[in-house]
Amino acid sequence: MKRIAVLVSGGGTNLQALIDAEKSGIIVNGKISLVISNVKGAYALERARMNGIASAVVLKKDCGSQEAFEQNITALLREHEIDLIVLAGFMSILSEEFTKAFPHRIINVHPSLIPSFCGKGFYGLHVHEKALEYGVKVTGATVHFVNEIPDGGEIILQKAVEVKEGDTPEILQKRVMTEAEWNILPEAVSLFCQDRLTVENNIVHIGE
Repeated sequence: MKRIAVLVSGGGTNLQALIDAEKSGIIVNGKISLVISNVKGAYALERARMNGIASAVVLKKDCGSQEAFEQNITALLREHEIDLIVLAGFMSILSEEFTKAFPHRIINVHPSLIPSFCGKGFYGLHVHEKALEYGVKVTGATVHFVNEIPDGGEIILQKAVEVKEGDTPEILQKRVMTEAEWNILPEAVSLFCQDRLTVENNIVHIGE
């Protein structure tokens, strides 16, 4: 059974999708064992508490530096013997030192079809604002491995979502969450936990 840590900054809707997927058996051979937030009072911590999941808060301002911040997170991950780290709305860029310490063991969900509307500065509602400004007819979500480049790791899964006339960024954000993010994130976690993901030449292969 793979042990999963979920790193969050806000309400934790993707965390809830993972909790629900674990309970319903969509996530095979995986257990959410730890939730870490870099925001005190994030509702995601309440979701963890209600579901009996250990949680912790690590504040960068209390740590004094990015290095100390990441060292504290790493210590928690080691203590809980974590196999997979899931970034689910975690609003803090992780350093190359951190990502290299967990190669192909960190995954992130991004609310666009990478390589569109991704990279530094593209997060949250801003992604959907840009998609609507550009006038795309299709957007979606991507689950990818995390490396030192924001949204630059190998793509695991993607799912397309239609952009509809009259969409606002808020409406589009909700549709991308419900139709894409909340489906492909648990699926990717389950594939990892079943040892069905391999990476060759920067391409992710899904085994049987």
